[in-house]
Amino acid sequence: MEKVLVANRGEIALRVVHACQALGLKTVAVYSSADEHALHVREADESVCIGPPRAVDSYLNVEAIVAAALRSGADAVHPGYGFLAENARFAHACREAGLVFVGPSPDAIEAMGDKARARELAAAAGAPTIPGSAGATTVEEAFERADEIGYPVLVKAAAGGGGRGIRIAADTAELAPVFHQAALEAAAAFGDGSLYIEKFLDPARHVEIQVLGDGRGGLVHLFERECSLQRRRQKLIEESPSPALDDHTRAAMASAALRIARAVDYESAGTVEFLLDRDGGFYFIEMNTRIQVEHPVTEMVAGVDLVQEQLRIARGDGVSVRQEDVALRGAAIEVRINAEDPAQAFMPSPGEITAFEPPGGAGVRVDTAAYTGYRVPPFYDSLVAKLIVWGEDRPEALSRTADALRSFRVDGIATTIPFALELLADPQVRAGDYDVALVERRLADSVRIPP
Repeated sequence: MEKVLVANRGEIALRVVHACQALGLKTVAVYSSADEHALHVREADESVCIGPPRAVDSYLNVEAIVAAALRSGADAVHPGYGFLAENARFAHACREAGLVFVGPSPDAIEAMGDKARARELAAAAGAPTIPGSAGATTVEEAFERADEIGYPVLVKAAAGGGGRGIRIAADTAELAPVFHQAALEAAAAFGDGSLYIEKFLDPARHVEIQVLGDGRGGLVHLFERECSLQRRRQKLIEESPSPALDDHTRAAMASAALRIARAVDYESAGTVEFLLDRDGGFYFIEMNTRIQVEHPVTEMVAGVDLVQEQLRIARGDGVSVRQEDVALRGAAIEVRINAEDPAQAFMPSPGEITAFEPPGGAGVRVDTAAYTGYRVPPFYDSLVAKLIVWGEDRPEALSRTADALRSFRVDGIATTIPFALELLADPQVRAGDYDVALVERRLADSVRIPP
């Protein structure tokens, strides 16, 4: 493996380019016409335009990306996150073209991409799952199962992810319309309207375990990330370690994650996600078969470069770290900074960044592809930057994160920095005593805590 095509855009594309450079690998950037002046295009060794701005015509165009890889002489493809990262057809197409796919096998992607099947695999591996339907279900079957497990229930896309195709039914009267709405959204988002149901846990926390595997039995976990600060099931702030886990629960959750990964001979970086109830019980949700947006949190506390690990595994080197050598050190927090206006119901705020001055200092890292003069396009997700901060302990990490946010200058567009400061000042967040519904409660109550 000598030349890697990066099949993505934005900060993750730039992150992969830099990881390749650190390992002495050549890089090829792909871009839509809207991203002609993007940093990942500038910093890669080569670049290829693959289509017009719409993602379906560029970053989701399997044939165009594979053709670009072959035309440029690349021998590997890194999908990043989002777009085609969890698309088994893309992984198949890369392998059929003789390209190394920097990620898990197509079989593992398919197994975990079908959320109902993933539940079955997790249960067979001895991991706890939330009571629900055994697999994809009809609306008639959903009514029967909901009566058995009790309301409220979640109706979820079997082929989904990223918080889409999910609805809550509080009672029998809501189940049929909710089922219909979720099916329509799932079909539009994933091309598959099949659904399953599970018991809705409230309150609950969202905790995930980072794993690395080589597909040949080598498998390690790198502990957890707390991801409960969410809006509309989209993560806003993540941290590690989770303030909700004791040593016993942490070990049990990590063990369950490894068993699930082993069930599909997992290769590359992956994340096994769980819900944690108020009594410390945890339940498998899904496995994300890609690098996560929040992976830098783990890198800061575990001292492992996850993207470089993906590349080493893909070229056959295996996992470079041993389980006994992995330990959590200090605490880290990541804040996603989006081009959205919190004062206008988080309306997207594309446009030109007239000044971009990220913070620095001890324990501060910024992953971004933005710069002064960069124009945030309206065609893709709104992520502008990720602020990742490390401290010797959680209080220091919280303090440093707030300081860094206050000194982070982004002019010309609205961002979520003010809202992130409000969240970090929230008493429940500072105490580490929060759940996945906290942000929505604060917004519903119009509570604003000044930074």
